[in-house]
Amino acid sequence: MICGTDEAGRGPLAGPVVAAAVILDPARPIIGINDSKKLNETQREALSEEIKEKALYWAIAQCDVDEIDAMNILQASLLAMQRAVAALSVPPLKVLVDGNQLPRLKVPAEAVIGGDGLHTCIGAASILAKVERDRQMVAWHEHYPLYEFARHKAYATPEHLKLLELHGACPIHRRSFKPVQRVLKLIS
Repeated sequence: MICGTDEAGRGPLAGPVVAAAVILDPARPIIGINDSKKLNETQREALSEEIKEKALYWAIAQCDVDEIDAMNILQASLLAMQRAVAALSVPPLKVLVDGNQLPRLKVPAEAVIGGDGLHTCIGAASILAKVERDRQMVAWHEHYPLYEFARHKAYATPEHLKLLELHGACPIHRRSFKPVQRVLKLIS
């Protein structure tokens, strides 16, 4: 009943920060779990489905753009992880958290730097969070096609920065992030 938790989406300029919490089943091992950043999209998608099928418990939660702008991305990331752990149908005995800071939890927890590559439960959480966030950004692309969110998932790529300058910020851009603030000051 050891839970891993991790987030995806701290660095992008738009969209939510998404977190997952996973308690794996030792009797049903999943081959290939790793830090989501070390896997390609096809691998993440396949592993995400297998994790959802084989894990004892899993949950996904998030903080939206307004929450990120109100409290800052670090606090929003911690809150998303707190929400994911709280959403599990059974409380874990302990939570392993990727990073060097802990969300507020009602159970014992340990911060593990680089944990998504060290503990499969954290790696599983990183995969679920990344896949969910990427799917949301593809869906947001349908609402705001000018920004090409399906391609860069709102990371600060040269392409995204160019589109942001060209079109200004849309409602899902994080106003507290400097590249977005610069554009808002240019156009206001």
